[in-house]
Amino acid sequence: MQKNTSVKPDASVKKVLIYRLGSLGDTMVALPCFHLIARVFPDAERRLLTNFPVDAKAPPAAAVLGESGLVHDYLGYMVGTRNAGGLLRLAWGIRRFRPDVLVYLAQPRGEKAVKRDAAFFRFCGIRRIVGLPVGNLAENKFDPASDLWEREAARLLRCIRPLGEADVGDLRNWDLRLTDAETAKASELLAPLGSRPIVACGPGTKMQAKDWGQEKWRELLHRLSAEFPEHALVLIGAREDSAVSAYAAGGWKGPVLNLCGVLTPRESAAVIRRARLFLGPDSGPMHLAAAYGVPCAIAFASVDLRGRWFPLGEGHRLIYRQVECSNCKLEVCIEKKKICIESIAVGDMFQAAVEAIRPKENVA
Repeated sequence: MQKNTSVKPDASVKKVLIYRLGSLGDTMVALPCFHLIARVFPDAERRLLTNFPVDAKAPPAAAVLGESGLVHDYLGYMVGTRNAGGLLRLAWGIRRFRPDVLVYLAQPRGEKAVKRDAAFFRFCGIRRIVGLPVGNLAENKFDPASDLWEREAARLLRCIRPLGEADVGDLRNWDLRLTDAETAKASELLAPLGSRPIVACGPGTKMQAKDWGQEKWRELLHRLSAEFPEHALVLIGAREDSAVSAYAAGGWKGPVLNLCGVLTPRESAAVIRRARLFLGPDSGPMHLAAAYGVPCAIAFASVDLRGRWFPLGEGHRLIYRQVECSNCKLEVCIEKKKICIESIAVGDMFQAAVEAIRPKENVA
């Protein structure tokens, strides 16, 4: 693993506004950018302009960054609003903050939309904008050698390269800086499991197109519990995931701890980092696991470019089926009946899980 590339702190900047939308997964893949911004502007007040998700299963960025110190405060608005009053209130809030720099980390929506955003921020009094995704900065690069597209985290770092370099593969750039209280909460909840090794699983998803199906998760967990009878199972997710998680865990022969809806995203990270394996679909908890070096076995729906949202690090086993409609960007798939993720058999995931966990078992 490479070391963080040194950057030159800029003490002249007193206030930084960071523009990034999304919830758990979107915030996680931007973590290396947040770390770089904090290193470049260590003495500046850093505020995040972000949306507040209306989906109960999508935690806001504030719940992910918490007391990490990477961001000091937040400005929020409803995504897609064209209400003049709402936009003027947002502009007034930005003007009152008076940022010296805007770091633009929003996903590309076409050059017209990006230029419109830039004009709005300049109307708000911001003269220096870094990270606008135009030209090749708006596109993930393809690597023929690996047959993978560039990770979104790497593309975001390319956008803000004028600030300095950062190694996307350095785990320090993915550190959530968990507090002692968050770590203690995880220890308290896991205490009933004693010294048993842990498998963490988050089968829930807010997207129908990414849902592998509770019957498949149940069969997979049943087979894994027979393979690893000394392990405990910990279930991670939102409150709405509790029922599907409980059903999926119905065949697990060892201890089961269902923590869906009990934990904040950061407390979830503190729990997952204690696991030897994480299982789930393409999800925010997958990125929490990868950030702390936990191997993942993931049933990927092929709704995006192969590799773009793959988790950081080595040792993961990721099943992604290239089909004729891959990269469809669908959240709900009816016409094709989710042929990409439905083609992933329980046996495929079982083999992936065993391969992912074995190195951890050998060193335990």
